[in-house]
Amino acid sequence: MHNAAFAALGLNWCYVACEVDPKNLRAAIAGAKAMGFCGLNLTVPHKLLAVDMVDALDISAKTWGAVNTIHFTEQGAIGYNTDADAIITSLREDVAIQVRGAKVLLLGAGGAGRTAALKLASEGVAELSLINRTQSKADEIAAEIQRQFPSVKVSAAYPKGEVDLILNATSLGLKAGDASPLDEKQFSFKQSRAVYDMIYRPAETSLLAAARAAGCKTANGLGMLLYQGAKAFEIWTGQRAPLPVMRQALEKNIYGTAKS
Repeated sequence: MHNAAFAALGLNWCYVACEVDPKNLRAAIAGAKAMGFCGLNLTVPHKLLAVDMVDALDISAKTWGAVNTIHFTEQGAIGYNTDADAIITSLREDVAIQVRGAKVLLLGAGGAGRTAALKLASEGVAELSLINRTQSKADEIAAEIQRQFPSVKVSAAYPKGEVDLILNATSLGLKAGDASPLDEKQFSFKQSRAVYDMIYRPAETSLLAAARAAGCKTANGLGMLLYQGAKAFEIWTGQRAPLPVMRQALEKNIYGTAKS
């Protein structure tokens, strides 16, 4: 999507993917800066590690405690988080969820899950239920939300009643044969009107397929990917991101053909 956007705006820029072992992340950031890169995107598991590896944190990275975008400037490597706003925008656009006042079941409390939990709380969800493989991590985030956003009803357990949204922030579903991140013995798809999976490849995870079969409105993480990328593009270039061009490029890459 970035290369398509650069081409559309006539920018002689290039976006490349590099696989970096976590133990080499600090060296990779320094190397990119030394080679004159304008910036970087970081994905799992680098987002939390990078918080302590940049020269300064934008308010977005300070607020959500994770870095997914770096901009190299005269002041050094500046860390940003463009994920949080992208989650809210995609939920509104793709599953018609207005977060304020909503009841949400969030699966996963890792880097993406933590950012999502704090952002949802800051946006005024009524109830937030956190489920994580490691219970202590869910408890920790629940306690943090209680301190920062006391008006939000938060728990680290499955809710008893219905919710507006199930949001998957785990990596379960990336590989064929992965177990479902939702324990259907404790919570049914019938108890939610929408299911959003941050995973975008495959385009439909087993979680989304089951949710669709149960009658839920569903969406994958393509919208979140698009909106976080568009914000990163604007940070790097100082120009407005050409969203239609970027969306079309993503859809062609992920689905094999553009939907719009």
